[in-house]
Amino acid sequence: MKRLSTRAAGAAAAVVLLTGCGGGAEEPSGAAASTAPGVGEVTTGPDGVQEITVQTQDDYVFVPDSFTVDPGTVRLTVVNVAEEMTHNLEFTQGAGPEEIAEGISLVAPGEEETIEFTVTEPGDHPFECSFHVQLGQVGTMTVRG
Repeated sequence: MKRLSTRAAGAAAAVVLLTGCGGGAEEPSGAAASTAPGVGEVTTGPDGVQEITVQTQDDYVFVPDSFTVDPGTVRLTVVNVAEEMTHNLEFTQGAGPEEIAEGISLVAPGEEETIEFTVTEPGDHPFECSFHVQLGQVGTMTVRG
């Protein structure tokens, strides 16, 4: 597992997060957050690694909630443009054709986190925000065959 960035506030932030997530499922007032540049586009970095940026916000969705990559190394960045909601991104254990252990355990409002991993098995690799999976914050990374 290669972790490109970390947060020191892990356990304490998780307690705050879980306490703060106990409210109702109201939609935030006003319009939804605008999409950051490059979100959802799979590109190839100068080092040959596939790159994708996924956005979270003050609702319970990933933007995009699905994308497709080729077998090989993937650099996945989650940008949280939320004003209030903290999120994470974990690949759903036992749900895809191969296990992807790498994940983003915490991305607070206004922050971004990046992970890098290798995929070899074609098919759908589901992912989720484990804090909000019960509210439907899920997605799928498809690996081409």
